[in-house]
Amino acid sequence: MKKHLNTLFVTTQGAYLFKEGETIVVKVEGEVRLRLPVHTIAGIVCFGNVLCSPFLLGFCAENNVAVSFLNERGRFLARVQGPVSGNVLLRREQYRKADDQGVAVEVAKSVLTGKLANCRTVLQRALRDHGEKVNGDAIKQVSSRLSYYLENLEKESQLDALRGIEGDAAHMYFSVFNELITAQKENFLFEERNRRPPLDNVNSLLSFVYTLLSHDVRSALESVGLDPAVGFLHRDRPGRPGLALDMMEEFRPFFADRLVLSLINLKKVQGKGFTKTESGAVLMSDETRKEVLVSYQNRKQEEIVHPFIGEKVHVGMLFFIQALLFSRFLRGELDAYPPFIWR
Repeated sequence: MKKHLNTLFVTTQGAYLFKEGETIVVKVEGEVRLRLPVHTIAGIVCFGNVLCSPFLLGFCAENNVAVSFLNERGRFLARVQGPVSGNVLLRREQYRKADDQGVAVEVAKSVLTGKLANCRTVLQRALRDHGEKVNGDAIKQVSSRLSYYLENLEKESQLDALRGIEGDAAHMYFSVFNELITAQKENFLFEERNRRPPLDNVNSLLSFVYTLLSHDVRSALESVGLDPAVGFLHRDRPGRPGLALDMMEEFRPFFADRLVLSLINLKKVQGKGFTKTESGAVLMSDETRKEVLVSYQNRKQEEIVHPFIGEKVHVGMLFFIQALLFSRFLRGELDAYPPFIWR
């Protein structure tokens, strides 16, 4: 199971990846920079102008190592993976339950309960740890509002109503996100969430980390035999991994948002690591991107007690555990899907 913790990120432009025996080799300008046994990694993510040999792609597919290609900004382009080895009965049950409006609503409630509860915890932790540096009244007001939304989730019976609550809650949460930034305010001012493209340094970080999170959640779902494209809150749309987006919701505040805040507040990233293009899009430098990737991997190595199974696990294993719990729910072994709720 530990292999799910490891992802190889290749950011050096012009890098070439190829197969040599049972290892993956990375060569830059004719010089070998890295050799990795294939069994030590679960995925490869290539940014920008990175080439892979056809033999390597086939080798990775045979060994269940997914290869994803992103542009330099971190926008997803394509993914190469081997034949789906998931349990066909599990997937059939996933499709049946996704088409059942009642089940879809209950799953959506669970997912949103995890997201809203974790958003509230992020705010409460900020008050506890940085009470003298933040606007406590504004954060308390939003935290209280999130509690109100959590109570109202159970009263709704329509997906559109749940999506409305999620949208309002996200707007409230991000309305005080700037208060959680306690350092480098001159370079990391957050006014609102924007993407495609991100228009400021904070949104650039958020979008990039969300992309990495999507890759890991999708891989976890595939590893237990689920179809990441068929969601419950996020309905079917060509090219959209609906179930991966569903499961991401509970991890956005706990994992991604906290990581971005740590990078800024601990000054691991700085304003000089970002540039704005003529179109207004904000790009990260190679050095900044590498710092984010290192911090992302380090965060996955931290340990936490899982609130449902009661065991100490690496943070990077949470995606896999939640995928397993979701599959158990689909099989009828659990009465409901237990979302990850950060205590």
